[in-house]
Amino acid sequence: MLRQLAMNSLPALGAKTNTRRVWATLWIIVALLALPAGARTRPHYGGILRFEIEGDPWQRPNGLARRLMLDGLTRIDANGVVEPALALNWKSENEAHHWEFQLRPGVHFQDGSSVTSVTVVNSINVACSANCPWTAVHAVGSSIVFTGDSPMPNLPALLSDDEYLIAADAGGNIGTGPFQLKGFNNAVLTLTANESCWAGRPFVDAIEIHARRSIRDQWLDMSVGRADLVEVPVEQLRQAREQHLTVLQSPLSTLLALRVSSSGALANPDLRWAIALAVDRGALFNVIFQKQGEVTASLLPSALTGYAFLFPTERDLNKSREKHGGLTPPPLTLSAEEGGAMQLAAQRIVLNLHDAGFNVQVVAENGAHPADLALRRIPLASNQPAAALEAMLRGAEVNAPVLAQDPARIYTVERDFLDTHTLIPLLYLPRAYAIGGRVRDLRLGADGTPQAADAALEDAP
Repeated sequence: MLRQLAMNSLPALGAKTNTRRVWATLWIIVALLALPAGARTRPHYGGILRFEIEGDPWQRPNGLARRLMLDGLTRIDANGVVEPALALNWKSENEAHHWEFQLRPGVHFQDGSSVTSVTVVNSINVACSANCPWTAVHAVGSSIVFTGDSPMPNLPALLSDDEYLIAADAGGNIGTGPFQLKGFNNAVLTLTANESCWAGRPFVDAIEIHARRSIRDQWLDMSVGRADLVEVPVEQLRQAREQHLTVLQSPLSTLLALRVSSSGALANPDLRWAIALAVDRGALFNVIFQKQGEVTASLLPSALTGYAFLFPTERDLNKSREKHGGLTPPPLTLSAEEGGAMQLAAQRIVLNLHDAGFNVQVVAENGAHPADLALRRIPLASNQPAAALEAMLRGAEVNAPVLAQDPARIYTVERDFLDTHTLIPLLYLPRAYAIGGRVRDLRLGADGTPQAADAALEDAP
């Protein structure tokens, strides 16, 4: 019908002098024709959205459950820009030493209790009791006031981080988000729609997150209609498309990096430098991660700063051996997250370091006895370079504000940190999921997290 309407409109071009209106009508019709069929369908309320994941929905950072149940004072939109959440607005004074965040009025937690400045401050203090981006935080009327001994120019972006999501309870089970906890049984987490969510009720009635499911089982369940969203590991993106899965892929949002201890066996900076020189990023990129993402020796992706090329990514085995020259590197341990690609990458790094004269063994993660080296995936927190860099540094336990806002000075801050060789960037990777045919309007956030509150099911009653 739309196509016929467009054809019927064409004669009007020669018959009328008001061509602007005619062309405007034609552009609208063309735009509607370009939309996929699902986009023209009004979303339905109801139904259960079924997720399957390999890991734990509560894991930090970027566990699916926390972002569905909890909100922060601020949040990052799909374009990576800071926007209001529980805070309606904010302002800084005294050259960013003082920030005041005005709470959104009339918001309630999922248990019915009111969100007040006191409950927000209590939640923030539970989340961060030491080495925080601020020196002190206070409840003042309906506002939350942060003060710092140093300037805090990036505070609004930092407060969107998973670590500072607001909860009414110490366990983080009662929030203000679009979904609320119903139960967690037999590795299935059930969340139901929060009818009184300040941002509006989600379309689906509930979400089931099936945890600890292998990728093979996830894809099998997707093929027979038992799952609506499954994970696509970055190294299997090509395979997923070959199997005609409908894939949602984020921009580069995760840094793969090697954490290096600066104490014990690796207290000598030359040994850490030798490790950085020995790692073959190209092999990780080409072999393990199937040429997805980009090779990097920078903490921030090249699209964000434009200066990533200044950090060399090439392996230099001769210089690595030269750096530890007369030193006999002690036996070292390397831990990695669970998952086939992470374990394969860890083994590849062990071979790289063996070539440089290091004796390294892969071990299981152990919080009580951390390994000398740890392979980590670190989320990109913002598209604002200074805020993103400060979040990266804090993740590396460097409590230092990034005061500079221009690229040249941000580069200097990053270079000075990377020269310590306590964090070795390797690759920047996207995140990806496959969705089923009945899902509508499900998108990924800037960090690759599924935005399930906006999703609807085509077959909902």
